[in-house]
Amino acid sequence: MRETVIHPSAVIEPGAQIGQGVGIGPFCHVGAEVRLDDGVVLKSHVVVTGDTELGAETVVFPFASVGEVPQDLKFKGEKSRLVIGARNRIREYVTMNPGTEGGGGLTQVGDDGLFMAGAHVAHDCRIGNRVILVNNASVAGHCVLEDDVIVGGLSGVHQFVRIGRGAMIGAVTMVTADVIPFGLVQGPRGHLDGLNLVGLKRRGASRADIAALRDLVAALGQGSFRESARQLAEGDPGAMEREVLDFILGPSDRSFLAPHGPVGNPG
Repeated sequence: MRETVIHPSAVIEPGAQIGQGVGIGPFCHVGAEVRLDDGVVLKSHVVVTGDTELGAETVVFPFASVGEVPQDLKFKGEKSRLVIGARNRIREYVTMNPGTEGGGGLTQVGDDGLFMAGAHVAHDCRIGNRVILVNNASVAGHCVLEDDVIVGGLSGVHQFVRIGRGAMIGAVTMVTADVIPFGLVQGPRGHLDGLNLVGLKRRGASRADIAALRDLVAALGQGSFRESARQLAEGDPGAMEREVLDFILGPSDRSFLAPHGPVGNPG
């Protein structure tokens, strides 16, 4: 483990927990309730504040603000946390906020994510592993992004939206409803545009699995997503199909994005 190095111009408030091999560059500010796990690097001019944990080997680039109070008028200073996993790359001007009382008091980010310049993760979000937010992508409060989700540049995700594992959101897209696992969504007002084939192939999905998912999406488009999913779940779906069906039948008060816009009420 390399030596911990803290630049003389950095401000480390009493109470902050600094792990081994941490690097804190010029003009960084680390708050009293912050925990930096082993190998974390704050490049320069980084603010990490509040009850915030950065997992091992995470790197934060200049002018990022991590753990500052939520951008929510309902927030009244209640106790809340931000927990960020290991090996994340948090680029310039990224903002990540802790939770609020109304959302459980926790914002959680998984491991191995890439949050490009200007991206935003709002209060009470749950972000999975290997998630990528491209430049200036913004995720509103209470959202759930499962593992391997990619959100394209300049895109926005509406509050309370869920995006299933392996889905991709194209650039300059507004996502206002839930997105099924492995879905591809794009457009000024996002609609489901098939499957994220690139992501599925990268993760080694077989041709048979991809064909089965295509058939599933086509069948779901024949009516209400939830009612269609209930009927399809009574059959013998494969593991990836089952994941999509379980997602649709899971708890949510949002509708779903379909080939030509939101379909039905999932309730």
